[in-house]
Amino acid sequence: MKTKAYFNWSSGKDSALALYRALNRFDIKALLTVIDSTNNRIPMHGTNLDLLKAQSQSIGIPLVTCDINTEYSEDKYKISLQEIIDKFKSQEISTALFGDIHLLELKIGREEKCRQAGLKTDFPLWNNSPQELLHEFIDSGFKAIITCIDGSVLDKTFVGRMIDYDFINDLPDGVDICGENGEYHSFVFDGPIFKEPVPCHLGPVSYKEYPCQDLKQNTGFWYRHLQCSLTKKSTRG
Repeated sequence: MKTKAYFNWSSGKDSALALYRALNRFDIKALLTVIDSTNNRIPMHGTNLDLLKAQSQSIGIPLVTCDINTEYSEDKYKISLQEIIDKFKSQEISTALFGDIHLLELKIGREEKCRQAGLKTDFPLWNNSPQELLHEFIDSGFKAIITCIDGSVLDKTFVGRMIDYDFINDLPDGVDICGENGEYHSFVFDGPIFKEPVPCHLGPVSYKEYPCQDLKQNTGFWYRHLQCSLTKKSTRG
């Protein structure tokens, strides 16, 4: 019998590939995503709630969201998340799954928080070669669009592009091929975990700056907003 788990879902490529691998080993009962309640989008990725729900429906795993906004204290967020985790545990869900690759400090933090909550953790992509992972993602038939890029390391023209071998070849030197350092974020709309492609089309481009204390200056990000298509047209083939 497979262990019951929930997946910390970002809507992007690392989550999709990690989920793909994890389905062979775990009985995954929910996709958990943090949502900015001020705009109903995933922080940084920019994916809206409609597209997130469409992903969940096509994958066939229920979506659970945890709301957060700038008015929430850290304690309030922790309480909200703990309430969700307690519900998971009442359903005999014992393991939290993550799509992290090689950021050790982040992994250690996740493990400690889950340990305190009485959960085990698993990282299906951990310590794998980023290049091999992205090749596996493409070769497995996944399709994803770049929704956000860090303007300090990537040109604006990257936002809205498909993740393919041309994309890989065009990445500048020094950029993590999987964007593990926040160079870019993505939205996966098709692949082996989906019953059908998520219907979406490209929307407008926008720019937003975030305070960066380490650099003592703002860091700018370009977004390509995606919108749910009213008519579901297959993007396969």
